[in-house]
Parts: sequence; C-alpha cells; structure tokens
Amino acid sequence: MRKTSAERRVLIVGAGAAGLSAALQLQRRGFSVTVIEESSPGSGASYGNSGMLVADTAIPTFQPGMIWKVPGWLADPLGPLTVKAAYLPRALPWLWRYLRLGTRANVLETAEALRPLHRYTLDGWRDNIGDEAMARLTRQDGQVYLWERMKAPPARSLEDEVRARFGIESDALGSDRIRQYFPGISREVSHGLLIPGNGHTVNPRGLVGALTETFRREGDGALLHERALRIWREGDRWTVMTNLGNHGGEAVVVAAGAWSGRLLAPLGVAIPLETERGYHVMLSNPSVRLGMPILNKSRYFGMSSMSEGLRVSGTVEIAGLDAPPTLARARVLTAQAKRLFPDLTFDEEAYWMGHRPSIPDGLPAIGEIPGQPGLYACFGHGHSGMTAAPASGRLLAELMAGERPTIDPAAYSPARFS
Repeated sequence: MRKTSAERRVLIVGAGAAGLSAALQLQRRGFSVTVIEESSPGSGASYGNSGMLVADTAIPTFQPGMIWKVPGWLADPLGPLTVKAAYLPRALPWLWRYLRLGTRANVLETAEALRPLHRYTLDGWRDNIGDEAMARLTRQDGQVYLWERMKAPPARSLEDEVRARFGIESDALGSDRIRQYFPGISREVSHGLLIPGNGHTVNPRGLVGALTETFRREGDGALLHERALRIWREGDRWTVMTNLGNHGGEAVVVAAGAWSGRLLAPLGVAIPLETERGYHVMLSNPSVRLGMPILNKSRYFGMSSMSEGLRVSGTVEIAGLDAPPTLARARVLTAQAKRLFPDLTFDEEAYWMGHRPSIPDGLPAIGEIPGQPGLYACFGHGHSGMTAAPASGRLLAELMAGERPTIDPAAYSPARFS
C-alpha cells in the first residue's frame, strides 16, 4: 500500500535557498522533512551572491561568439574568467560542453526554460516568508545595466530579443539619466538599460534566515547541523550517513550545491556539475548608496547596496572545490568599484569566495534521478540560485507529491544526462 505524504520522511541534504524552499514546500504538503546542513543555513553561495532577484532576466551566461573571447579572458589573471592551470585537464570536458552551447538556438531554448523559474521569484519569496519579511529584506526597484566608453548605444543583442519575446519591459538610459540615478558615477559610463521588473535583497543571509524560520514555525521539520558523508539505498529506504550518525527516510533530496556531485558519484550518478567560484567584497560604511543594483556589462561585475554596506561581486574562477581562494580576484573588485565611482570612500573591506553550482546547459537539475527511486535532485542553479530557488522548491514538491506541476519539468529533469 502506497504511503501518504504524511507518512513519508524526506531527508534534504543542503540548507541553501533551494534546499530550504523545497523543504518548506514539502512540509506544507504534509511530508515529514529533515534538513541536514553542516553550516548555518544560507552560509554558502546563498549568502555570498550579488543579492539580485532577476525576475525579468532569463538569459543564460553562454552566448554566441563567447568561445572567441575566452583566450583573452584567460590571458588576464584578473579578468572575468580564469581557470587554474592545475585544474584545467579536469575542467576541460565541462568547459567544452558549456562553450559549444553558445548558439542562438541554444540560448533561446535555455531562456524559455529559465523564464518560468525566474518570473516567480518575487511572488515565490513572498509565499515562502510572508509580507513582513519580504518588505524588510527585499526591494523591487529595478536593475541597471551599464556600458562604458561607447559612442553609440549597444547594438541590438540576443538578450534584447529574449526580452521582446517575453514582453519584458526595459528602458534605455542616456548619460544624463544615468547620473540622476547614480550621482558621482564615472564619466566613462556612456549608456545604460533599466530593467524595472528586477529586484534584489538587502540581506541574502537574512532572506534565507527568514525562510529557515518559516520552515521551523510551520511544521515539525528538523534541521540537523551535521556533515553528510554518504548516501545509499537498501530496499525501499534511503540512508544518509553524517559525521554524527545515520538518518533514514523514504526519499532523499540532494540540494548540496556544488558538493552535490561528490555525494552522487558513489551511486554512479554522473551529472556534469562544476563550481564556478565567485568572489565579492563588502565595503562597510560606503559613501555611495545605490538606489538599485548595477551590472557593469563592460567589465563583468555587479554592485548592490545592502544592509551591511556596498557589495561588489563577480568573476568566474574554475579551480574546483578544494583550491584556496585567490585573494587578488577579490581585491580587484574594490578597484572596479572605485573606478566606477571615483570618489567612493569606505571604512573596511571584507572578502568572500564561494562556489556557484553550475551545469553546462545553464539549467538546474530538478526531479527524480533515473534508476534511483526516491532520490531527487535540486541543485545546479549557477548564477541564479536566489532567483530560481522558490520555483525550484515548489516544482520539486509538486513532483514528489504527485501533483500536476505548475511548470513543465522536462527541461530540468536529471534524465537529460542519462
């Protein structure tokens, strides 16, 4: 006899935005949920990200022609992309799969799949944490793209085509309006584009903390501060071994971000997951306060005002999970910020490095893993984990509960790698 959801215990490995969104949505459907996380919730990529909730951005990071830019980026050790030489042989298969997807057809196909995950972000976070926490922790003031030293506006791009396809509002900005939005910005900034439907959080860790509190408040779910070491199945029951013991359940959700591949490898599950190591610097007590986040499209970095100060984020470093941080890649972000705002002052700078969990086709893995009944994936969101987490968690819960999914799950299925 099939168990009801209330009789099914689910173990979720990972307490980032995606894992906790899935935990809450499963709990609301009557599942008994235990979340296993070594660190405090939201202390990884869910903490150190740019804070941007890009409801109206649905473009993958790979683009036509990008493959020809890579040699120049790699030649600059502080450029937007670097690959550690010792890690290159291991990274090459992933990089090749990623770069060869940079065609117009692939970009449009991926955008079609990203749009349903992204457009729900603001409503989804509100559903997850409530109106009060939403008002305290998020803003929907828009986002501005900036270009430097261009005599004419940027040529119409594939990203413009994607916005037109989905009816996404945007507004071109000349230098005067840019300076109205951002007093003191460099004269090198020549053109901008406002995306009014995008938003951001002023405290990423606080946002995940509010999600954690909702999970604790709404049901009898447990949060265990333990390190998951191994997963296996015996009969119809799954076990997660941690540094403190074994935990059993009828289903396991792997939502461990960039570490998900290590947990799945002993089971023979090979999803092409790589870590795009990202950096940020937090500038305390800054003289510049941004009304909305900036994404510098000329130099590939972002800036956002948060409750702790001014966060400058960006860069992609392919070096695996174990290499130490490259401090120079964090320090260059301070230089980028001071170049954009020449009169910028601040008290202190605090550096951070974290691991974006990225799959080469630009889409997360959400759903049951083929050949492993009761084992589910919810990871691989790359640069948009905070944005896509609410829809991803809801979709996974719908699939596990046997509900009709609100969005087509096919594009995210782990079966695409079988």
